[in-house]
Amino acid sequence: MRAPGFWSSPKGPRDWRARLLSPLGALYARATARRLAAGARIDLPVPVICVGNINAGGTGKTPTVMAVVDRLRDAHHDPHIVSRGYGGTLEGPIEVIPARHRAGDVGDEPLLLSAFARTWVAQDRAAGAQAAVKAGATVVVLDDGFQNPSLAYDLSIVVVDAETGFGNGLCLPAGPLREPPHIGLARADLLLSIGSESAQTTFANTPLPTGLPHIRAQLAPLQTGMDWTDTPLIAFAGLGRPEKNFDTLRTLGAMLLRTEALADHQPLSQAFLTRLEAQARATGAQLVTTEKDAVRLPASFRAKVITLPVRLAFEDAGTLDAALKALPSP
Repeated sequence: MRAPGFWSSPKGPRDWRARLLSPLGALYARATARRLAAGARIDLPVPVICVGNINAGGTGKTPTVMAVVDRLRDAHHDPHIVSRGYGGTLEGPIEVIPARHRAGDVGDEPLLLSAFARTWVAQDRAAGAQAAVKAGATVVVLDDGFQNPSLAYDLSIVVVDAETGFGNGLCLPAGPLREPPHIGLARADLLLSIGSESAQTTFANTPLPTGLPHIRAQLAPLQTGMDWTDTPLIAFAGLGRPEKNFDTLRTLGAMLLRTEALADHQPLSQAFLTRLEAQARATGAQLVTTEKDAVRLPASFRAKVITLPVRLAFEDAGTLDAALKALPSP
């Protein structure tokens, strides 16, 4: 599902569609608050970090989890990742084994993250975290779960797209939010905004709670030795905002002959892939996609597609590193 345009309309909550749906948004916000208040949070014997968001949809949680586990490993931790496994059929708790599992089993994000740290899929996040601890995790990193009341968190990082911010400020379906920002951010330990310098400048006007540490970063292409200059490409991406991937390719100098913006986690049908392959052959173009989309490709098709890997580049990671260093020892 693509986000409706009125969620980010310049008219904000005054847009007639937002006003019409705002009573449902208020009900959604109250339901979230009740669920969080009713939770009996479980304390684990190791630190638990939640990388979540207030917005529905993609904000950059996956590259944030990658960055966090890399820093934890540098600090001599053995981090394990726990995810709900959106888009997968397995309920878990089960450890993601790339040689055994497909995206349809465990979801695309857990399959991608399993290359960075041991990763568990569990519909019951507490059960998944407990399985990770039993398997030797010295710290558990939750991919999403900021609105889940099952576990006590030692560090909560809320991720936001600096370009879209908190949209019109309303909750689903009137706006893009899972809960009002002033309520959600009051529970956060760190706020991470991801976007270009201009987007960060715009986001800086967003009212934020006093004393909430704010970290800024942007997604930067990983240097792989690939020369993208004037390379004819057909690009496809299924992200919260696929256009960001296409803009990055253009910034690198690539020549995009065609782009296919897919919904987040959208299945890649054989008919779709066959059409792309035919278009690439007819135009002499190379197919390219994101790392997350690549894990959903059939094994027989992966050699036909290259990926554009991106990683977080922090403006100043000192605040994040200090927060990780301050975690309680297991």
